[in-house]
Amino acid sequence: MSGFDGAAAFDGEAAFDALRRAMAENSEEPEGPARNARAEQLLAEAEKLNIPLAVIEALGHQLKVYNYSSEKAKMFVPFARLLRMWDERPEDFDEYETHSLHWVFKWMTAGMLDQPHIPLAAMEKWLGEMEHRYRLAGHSERAVRSAEYSVAAHIGDRARAERAYAAWLAADRDAMADCHACELHEQGWWQVRQGRDAEALDLWAPVLEGEFTCAHEPHAALASSLAPLLRLGRLEEARANHLRGFRLVRSMESMRGAYADHVEFCALSGNEARGLELLAERPAYFTDDGHPRSRLDFMAVVALLMDRLVELGPADRPVPGPSGRSWTAAELAAHAREEALALAARFDERNGTSHVGERARARMAQRPLVDRLPLGVRAVRTVAAPPPAPPAPVLAQEPDLPALIAEARRLSDTLQPNAVEAWAAVARAAQDVELDPRDRAEIADHEAMDRGPEGTGLFEQAAELYAQAGDPGEALAAHARAAYVRALAGEIDEALTAVAGPYDEVLALYAADGTGVRQTASVVMSRARILMRQVQEAGEGGEGEILSEAERAVREVLALVEGRTEDDVRLAARVAEAQAMLAELAARTGDVESAAELFTWAAVGFVEAGLPWFAVEYEARLAGLLHHLGDLAGTERALRAALEHGGPHLEPVGRAQLRLQLAEVVGGRGLAEEAAEHALEAAHWADEAGEGRTLGAWARHQLGGYLVRLGRWAEAAEVLESALPDLRPETHGDGVVVQTQWWLGDCLSELGEHREAAERRLQAAEIARHWPEQHDHATLAHLAAESLGAAGLPAEADRAYARAGGLWREIGNVHGLIRSLRARAWLALRAEDGADAARELMAQAVQECEAALGDVGSDEEARARLVGELGHTHRQFGDLLARSVSEDAEDDSIRAVLEEALTQVAESIVLFASLGGDALDARTGAELAAGWLAADLSRPEEAAARARAVLAAYGSDGSPSGDDTTGRDRRDADGGTEPTRRDAGDATAQARRAEAAQMLALMEEQMEEQQD
Repeated sequence: MSGFDGAAAFDGEAAFDALRRAMAENSEEPEGPARNARAEQLLAEAEKLNIPLAVIEALGHQLKVYNYSSEKAKMFVPFARLLRMWDERPEDFDEYETHSLHWVFKWMTAGMLDQPHIPLAAMEKWLGEMEHRYRLAGHSERAVRSAEYSVAAHIGDRARAERAYAAWLAADRDAMADCHACELHEQGWWQVRQGRDAEALDLWAPVLEGEFTCAHEPHAALASSLAPLLRLGRLEEARANHLRGFRLVRSMESMRGAYADHVEFCALSGNEARGLELLAERPAYFTDDGHPRSRLDFMAVVALLMDRLVELGPADRPVPGPSGRSWTAAELAAHAREEALALAARFDERNGTSHVGERARARMAQRPLVDRLPLGVRAVRTVAAPPPAPPAPVLAQEPDLPALIAEARRLSDTLQPNAVEAWAAVARAAQDVELDPRDRAEIADHEAMDRGPEGTGLFEQAAELYAQAGDPGEALAAHARAAYVRALAGEIDEALTAVAGPYDEVLALYAADGTGVRQTASVVMSRARILMRQVQEAGEGGEGEILSEAERAVREVLALVEGRTEDDVRLAARVAEAQAMLAELAARTGDVESAAELFTWAAVGFVEAGLPWFAVEYEARLAGLLHHLGDLAGTERALRAALEHGGPHLEPVGRAQLRLQLAEVVGGRGLAEEAAEHALEAAHWADEAGEGRTLGAWARHQLGGYLVRLGRWAEAAEVLESALPDLRPETHGDGVVVQTQWWLGDCLSELGEHREAAERRLQAAEIARHWPEQHDHATLAHLAAESLGAAGLPAEADRAYARAGGLWREIGNVHGLIRSLRARAWLALRAEDGADAARELMAQAVQECEAALGDVGSDEEARARLVGELGHTHRQFGDLLARSVSEDAEDDSIRAVLEEALTQVAESIVLFASLGGDALDARTGAELAAGWLAADLSRPEEAAARARAVLAAYGSDGSPSGDDTTGRDRRDADGGTEPTRRDAGDATAQARRAEAAQMLALMEEQMEEQQD
């Protein structure tokens, strides 16, 4: 910040210049009280200068920072003073300040609307004053009608608002009209008020797409678009606009209303936890009272969010709220509602209508528009409390016990997923009823299944009851199931001993027609499962005898069941499961092709049996094997089938894993859009499964990468920033951490956040510094240097480039070394008296490149790259020399430097020409640069020749001529691409031809003048 303090050693114009610099610096500071206080200080200093324009500019600066802050109510005092100064001495205002004074009339109108203590009559009087002054100044009435519309819309006078709206759009745009972005935002907002969401979004499209922007746009339009997009079901756009828009408004204190829209979006899209995070980021928004209307908006959506949290329960959960005390959701809901309604009542009392209160109540009464819209950023799912059971209707009849038993038996006979729950319902209904042994056996059997390894005792109880019911085969099956759950608990030997008896007995019983195939298959399958557990416990490969015994047991199941399944779902499932077991055994012996084929049969068997959910596990295994075999199409089919067949029965963690695998496969095919959708779903389901810090972080890392690939920088930055705190080298690998930082640095660079980009790139470089291979370290150091330079930190950038250059030299990457030297040269040129250092660094780049060319040997491709590198270096050397010329230098000195610059550029032309079509654009660009230098040196004939050379290079229609029709894209010295021209419609060819034609015309005109 400037050290200007008014008591400076400067006076007069020098002091005024220092004041202006200080105001410009203060304008760049973050919005907020500190900036406002500095503006007040600068006004006091301006008053000491005895220069009216200094006071006018300081008042304008103060007014501006007040407007872009939470202290908007302070605007009226400096504006009133400015208006008085204008009325008394308009000649003290220069052209810019005259424009500014009239411009901020609009701010005053909006400011009055936002302050309920200002009477409506005063606003109407102000509208008349504004119209009168605009007419005197010769301005269109467009801004006046826009202001009138705002007043009418605010108080709910729809008829007047419609008239003013139409007059606003009909009036001519002039210098006083709001920018296109602001006008379109307000017009769209009116459409939303009329229930025309789609029309609003059409109006906002140029703003949302970045065609029209300003200090507060597209920030505000992105926020306003969220609820309409949700209502229209355009959920992906809503998600993207939230991530993009929140990033823009997060640090802008003056945008509390837009911030409230983002909180509202969270409440309406099932992202209540993220809504709480947003509230926690801005505690001052609860109490800042300089802008009552945005405080009303904010407190209304706080009430909406808190009501939602109370509904989800528990009501006493702690939430962020106004400082000074702790808050529960229920307490904050009541407080926010009371504050919002009190503010609305003040506005309505001022306006003489009930419009503001009605809108506030409607906003607080909204219901969620979607259950949950995954955002990709991590947030804990807010779990809904179970709804209270409704009272039973008087005439309603509960299903009787026989019906419950029949339904449970149907579900278990067909292996439906909810069979266990159905038998639990039977157990509850039969608490006071004496059931026969068969029914009690099935209840115990299914409860044991539900308990897993703790169900051994219940299985044994079920076995006794089956025996009492006269079903010895099912009794033996229950004993076998008890043995299997012991194996699940790790007691393999005990399980094998326990299953031996039932196995022998059931085979003997089956041979004597004492039981059926189903019961016998159940026992034989349980024994096979135990042996498969033994294989798994034996580790990779297993022992030969163990594998052989397991395979014999599995084949025994197939021998027993195949051909006898008929319509028996259970038996069909035994065949499919046995195929899957054989697949597992084949995979363990390294027979991947057979394993894949067997898993395919198993999955098909389950699907054909009407049990697709059982196929999911095997389709997932199949996908892994096919990926190993390089069959990516088959991998993708298997993963899609698993997701389809799992349907609602998939556990969240399984769904996350399948989605993430599918994202990687389709992403590998270049389908980044679809890959991003799958990674987004994976992140959502990982969070649902409580795996947000592990699997969820990996999914967010992947999602961020796909968004980077799509160029969706703001969304990617939000996702990657959300992933970083959970990414750990020991869990995810330090390569993932570095890649995430790298991608994030790229995003921040694209978003213009260069200092933050440098920080991320340096953090990644510090990790990569410890890797054996140093290319990534060098690249990250180089990128960090670029960001530091763009952030206006030349000294830090030079050090980073020097570090990168040293690394490039160490790993033998001459191209990186030369790029770093060239970058340092340009940085040096920006410094005071840095021309000599810049020249030295560029000369060093030339020397390094020439030395590398001498050592390249017979590698023609490497030689061509180095020739191109040298060409770019000579070209940049010429540009640097030309820009180093001081306007204050003697003519002869200037001419000498330009001659030297032309020599460098001419050398680059020769080098590019030697590469033929590969360097066509580079050559023609250098030709044009040389032509302009020749023109500056008063040599129009030479400049004209250069222009003709460019026109000839592209042909009469813009297409390459001669040898330039061949070639390929090549990467230039600074990491970009320098493509050759292959079609007449190419933009570069057209631009070069247009510039060459312009140059030729100018030079021919000069030559004619010389002849005359």
